[in-house]
Amino acid sequence: MTAVALIGTSIPSPSESVWYLGPFPLRAYALAILLGIAVAVWLTSKRMVARGGTAENVYDISMWAVPFGIVGGRLYHVISSPRAYFGEGGNPIKALYIWEGGLGIWGAIALGAVGAWIGARRAGVKFGDFADAVAPGLLIAQAIGRLGNWFNQELFGGPTTLPWGLEIDDAHLPAGFESGTLFHPTFLYELLWCLAAAGLILFLDKKFSFKRGQIFWMYVAFYTLGRVWIESVRIDAAETVLGLRLNVWTSIVVFALAVVGYIVAGRRNDSVNEQVELETSASEEAEQD
Repeated sequence: MTAVALIGTSIPSPSESVWYLGPFPLRAYALAILLGIAVAVWLTSKRMVARGGTAENVYDISMWAVPFGIVGGRLYHVISSPRAYFGEGGNPIKALYIWEGGLGIWGAIALGAVGAWIGARRAGVKFGDFADAVAPGLLIAQAIGRLGNWFNQELFGGPTTLPWGLEIDDAHLPAGFESGTLFHPTFLYELLWCLAAAGLILFLDKKFSFKRGQIFWMYVAFYTLGRVWIESVRIDAAETVLGLRLNVWTSIVVFALAVVGYIVAGRRNDSVNEQVELETSASEEAEQD
C-alpha cells in the first residue's frame, strides 16, 4: 500500500503539462508565466493611473521590462544551477530551453529593473513611481508563475506526511524515494506567501502614506523573508555555499539590502501621495489660468 493510500489525502500533480494545438505545443509553464505577466501589467496600469500616470506608460515600460526580466531570470537559473547544462551528462543547448522551466526570480528582477529603467526614461516616468506601482503585481505574477512548477512536477520540498503533501509521478520522482512518497508543495507555499504579501502591500498602501520607492523595497523584503524558509525546504539540486543553498544566501543578502533601501527611501522629503496631489493641483491651476 502506498503512502498516498495510507494518508488518504494529498495534492495530486497534473498528469499533463503540454497540450497541442495542431503541431504547436501549449506548455503550462509558459502559459502560467504569460498569465502572471498579463495580470501584473493590468494591476500596475490601474495603480499607475491612480498615481497620476497613464496605462500607456505601463505598456511602454513593460515592453522593455518583460523581455529583460525573462532573459535575466534564465541567466540566473543557469548560473545558479549549472550542472544540468554544463556538468557531467549535461546539455549546454538546454540552457536555451526556457519552456522546460527554470527562471530565477533574482535575475528576473535585476535585469527586469534595468529594462524598466530604460522604458521609464523613454516614457518620461520616474522609475520610483513605476517600481511602487508594479510591486504588488510582481508578487501576484510570481504566485501565478509557480503553477507552472506544479504542472512540471519540479522544485518541490522534502517528504512529508502532512495532509497537503504533493503527489509526484514516478517519472519525476527523485532518486532514492519510493513510489507514492508525498512531498512538501513548495509551489503552493510560495504562491500563498506571495498572494498574502501582495494583499498586505495593497492594504498598507491605502492605509498609510509612503515615500517614493518604499513600497517596492517593501515588496523585496516581504518576498525574500518568505523565500528564505521556502527555499530551505526544497530538495532539488542547487549550488550550496557554506552548507546553505545559494538562493538562501541571496535571499538573506537581498532582504538586508531591502531594509536599507526602505530606510533610505523613507528619508525623502515627499511622499508618493503628496507628490500626486501636488501634480494634480498644479494641473488644475494651469487649466484655470
